[in-house]
Amino acid sequence: MKKILFSLLFVGVATLANAQKSEIEAAKKQWALLSLNKDKTLADNLKTLNEGLAHTDKAIAHEKSKDLVESWSYRALFASRIALVDSLDAANSSANQKIAEEAVEKAKALDTKGNEKENIENARLTIQDAMRNRGIYAYQKKDFAGALAAFNEVTAKNPNDTAMFINAGVVAKEAKNYPEVVRNFKKAIELNYKDSKMLYSDIIKTTFDEIKDSVAGLSLLQEASAKYPEDPYFIGLETDIYLKKGDIAKSQEMLTKLVAKDPKNANYQSLLGDTYYKQALAVQTQRNALDPKKTKEFNELGIKMTKFIDQAIPFYKAALDIDPKHVNTLENLAIIYAFKNDNVNYEAIKKRLAELK
Repeated sequence: MKKILFSLLFVGVATLANAQKSEIEAAKKQWALLSLNKDKTLADNLKTLNEGLAHTDKAIAHEKSKDLVESWSYRALFASRIALVDSLDAANSSANQKIAEEAVEKAKALDTKGNEKENIENARLTIQDAMRNRGIYAYQKKDFAGALAAFNEVTAKNPNDTAMFINAGVVAKEAKNYPEVVRNFKKAIELNYKDSKMLYSDIIKTTFDEIKDSVAGLSLLQEASAKYPEDPYFIGLETDIYLKKGDIAKSQEMLTKLVAKDPKNANYQSLLGDTYYKQALAVQTQRNALDPKKTKEFNELGIKMTKFIDQAIPFYKAALDIDPKHVNTLENLAIIYAFKNDNVNYEAIKKRLAELK
């Protein structure tokens, strides 16, 4: 009698174990159904996915199948796909992403033979797509803070995803989260984004104008100048900062060293001319604000302005000797000669500019 009872008991256990394995087979069938659901609605696809995920719930709950790699690899596939296709429901997408991430890690640990490698990688990539989609949907709804959170989540998990750092920087600007603009664009620069020069311009301006941190802004500017030593924009911007501070000597000292290092660089010569020309413009602004009756002061400022202009001209001419087509220099000289009523030189410069255009 006991032997009969024991036999019945063993049959019961085997049946239960097989029943749990059948949950895995059922999950596989549900996954296969998805390829036939191309014309189905989102609701239909979600129903199939949730049914498949439910089969894996049962598979991982039982002692006999909880350590089978397929229980977890298919769980990862279903949950990651739900996170992707239900990206419009951010809460449900995120909840299923967490399930998928846990399943991916568990499947990796169990897949000692690599039989489920393709499914695991498929799930991992789908998780990333789900995060990207949530960011895009949030951006389209003008939920810029939500989009930033989604893109930051992607870059935290994949720190070499340059495009997502750019996306994060763009939505951070929309959200007026300026420190995040700088952080994300700086990371894209570090990853050798193809248009890093543009990003430098953006974060320098953001740091000066929005964050109001002149120390950090100058540091970024010097970093950009070192990376793009031939670019006149960054050098000109740095000299402008010194000019605005009233530190003309510092501005001219920096440019003089650059000229000594590379005397055939037209940009450096032109920028040295700018240090005098911009001082002349500042005096002109001061003179224009005077009471018209103050003729003495007006004339004195005129003399001062002309002196600065005359100091700028030799550097501009030196720049044109090196590069006859240096547009910025030609434009400044056209304004200078017009101011000085030097019609001969004005017409000559004007003709050169017209030929360039």
